[in-house]
Amino acid sequence: MADQSTGSPRHFELEWGGRSLSVDIGKFAGQANGACTVRYGDTVVLATAVLSANVRESIDFFPLMVDFEERLYAAGKIKGSRFIKREGRPSDEAILAGRLIDRAIRPLFPEGIRNDVQVVITTLSWDGENDSDILGIIGASVALSISDIPWNGPIAGIRVGRIASEDGARQELVINPTYTARDKGSLDLVVAGTDARAIMIEAGAKEVPEDDFREAIAFAMKHLRPLTALVAEIQTAVGKTKWVPPAPTLTDEDKRVEERSRTFLQTRIREGLRAGIRETKRERSAFVSGIKAELDAFLTSEQVGKDKRKRCFDLVKPLIEAGVVALTLEEGKRVDGRSFTQIRPLGAEIALLPRTHGSGYFTRGDTRILSTVTLGAPSKEQIIDTMEFDVKKRYMHHYNFPSYSVGEAGPNRGPGRREIGHGALAERALEAVIPPKEQFPYTIRVVSETFSSNGSSSMASTCGSTLALMDAGVPITAPVAGVAMGLASDDAGQWKVLTDLQDLEDGKGGMDFKIAGTRAGITAVQMDTKTKGLTPEMIAQTLTQAHVGRMEVLDVMAAAIASPRAELSKYAPRVQTIQINPERIRDVIGPGGKIINEIIEKTGAEIDIEQTGLIFITSVSAEGMDRAIEWIKQLTREVKTGEIFRGKVTRLLNFGAFVEILPKQEGLVHISELAPYHVAEVTDIVDIGDEVPVMVKEIDDLGRINLSLKAAVDAGEAFEYPSPPERPMGGDRGHGHGPSGFRGGPPHRGPRPGFGSPHRGPPHRGGPRR
Repeated sequence: MADQSTGSPRHFELEWGGRSLSVDIGKFAGQANGACTVRYGDTVVLATAVLSANVRESIDFFPLMVDFEERLYAAGKIKGSRFIKREGRPSDEAILAGRLIDRAIRPLFPEGIRNDVQVVITTLSWDGENDSDILGIIGASVALSISDIPWNGPIAGIRVGRIASEDGARQELVINPTYTARDKGSLDLVVAGTDARAIMIEAGAKEVPEDDFREAIAFAMKHLRPLTALVAEIQTAVGKTKWVPPAPTLTDEDKRVEERSRTFLQTRIREGLRAGIRETKRERSAFVSGIKAELDAFLTSEQVGKDKRKRCFDLVKPLIEAGVVALTLEEGKRVDGRSFTQIRPLGAEIALLPRTHGSGYFTRGDTRILSTVTLGAPSKEQIIDTMEFDVKKRYMHHYNFPSYSVGEAGPNRGPGRREIGHGALAERALEAVIPPKEQFPYTIRVVSETFSSNGSSSMASTCGSTLALMDAGVPITAPVAGVAMGLASDDAGQWKVLTDLQDLEDGKGGMDFKIAGTRAGITAVQMDTKTKGLTPEMIAQTLTQAHVGRMEVLDVMAAAIASPRAELSKYAPRVQTIQINPERIRDVIGPGGKIINEIIEKTGAEIDIEQTGLIFITSVSAEGMDRAIEWIKQLTREVKTGEIFRGKVTRLLNFGAFVEILPKQEGLVHISELAPYHVAEVTDIVDIGDEVPVMVKEIDDLGRINLSLKAAVDAGEAFEYPSPPERPMGGDRGHGHGPSGFRGGPPHRGPRPGFGSPHRGPPHRGGPRR
């Protein structure tokens, strides 16, 4: 292809999924090898691809870097931190998006490239409906296709949802559903590739049957066709001539040594693979080491110097992988002697750790995972602040992969991209069966420790998580298991699907197709491949074979624990809920949080309040839980007319006394309601601190509570009245002779300044006469 100038901006557009998708070339990032912007709705991403001019001779892998950059300005946001407003390290969501794009484009690079290649996807605008990860796949394909970087595209990416129809009678497949639709749907599927082959698949589902899942993949691949055609059109219009990596300069002697080494290795590998079964990773590692030792001896016998040996040793890995594929396809054997559908020996245990809230240990051959569960209060939810949404996460899974799990020594620098990706996959696999917050209000954290790894530790983590959750008493709706499927294929078109792949089976011509689910259906899928893509026939066979394997794993897990425990661990906190009138939330919180902080301090319980009036009380102490619940009930209790309380006198005024009948709730006993006779001074009957019985006479329109002491006494409550004071006869004092015949003046009916709770205004500053 002749070079085409990209200096003048070019615009390309396609109607896709009922919306316009546009690609612009030549406006931004002109110094990159390839660059474009992709717009769908009001979501816009910039995709760039750059090839380093320097060759990294010392490495034996392709150095591809894919970075997904979130920009808060794209969503009109400023970082919440008071001190740091600039974007920092990538969020987990950005890392997962970068891995998604990486897995979509990596298989299409030619072998042997040792120049750094970097693809960067930057979100410039986000509309709240269209996710930028799909645009990132499309943008990466365009940038690589129009660049001079060697790449065997084009491909495209698509998201498919399975959403209930408007009448709710059926499930419909939808292209690029919005966030709202995805939340309500039963399937969130991403496929990258062409209409003929799928290169990358990622999905989360709510127990979708295999037949429905297969239909969704076929639907996705069908709708990739117009996109890949658009990318091909763009490449034809503005693409550059592809750079051809220079062939290494080899002497005739170098070529002879390499060819003889190749022949020697092919013979020894073929003989070694057919000589016997190697069931364990240690045995297979010893086989590989033996091949290298034999090659070293052969090169010594050939008098090959150390400076010429690297290229020969670089042949070992690809030739062993090719030998394993040939063994599988030509002789129907696997390197460890299993059949194509056989899973390695399985093991499942629970309750290994005495003080964790739940634990599960799952083994599959040399892969061994310990998962633990910790239950916490609703306030322990993770707050996620990303470019897109600020959300709370109550179920989380964290995956650890120490170097000792593969027999290596290395520094522990915290979770990397791989750990984040594997943790997210196992998390997604369980999300469909985690009980709703209304049923189980705990925050749930699962941690999977990889003690030994040899093939699909992420699916083993899924199984371990299920065991641990059931051991902890989390009422998951169904157990979830996972299995990783492999592939042996060659350039002639032969292929076989392998259940439960491991080490030497994960090479060229292979795949890693992880499928997790329950007995009812699939909950999570992740597929990447080292081929040019999977055909629909390969995918169908994989789904069928994986279903059988998953049932076998579930049977082994059920033998360890068939259903969640009925009781939580004695070391786990307890969570109870109270529903109150939302208008009474302020009574629980108090001014400046004074009341709720007092409850927390004195009971040791954690308290979380939602705007609906739902209150979560969490405590490891039953006594503290009961005290907090009773306290909140008293604070929010609705007082009714006719109820009798024994309360404490809190304030005295010249026209009555305030009595606290419930925590922070008080009412007024008017001076005329203190006794069945005329009371001249309030202090003649009560004083501050006295405990007295009172009856609720009235709750006025402002919510003020009027109380009566004498009515409570008439109802049978005990209270000893003091003798009435003697008053002079005559005058305007009236004429009475004792309590029953006292004829005092009318009770005080004037205004009641300062009446009400402390929240309704400043209290009356006057005091009773002494």
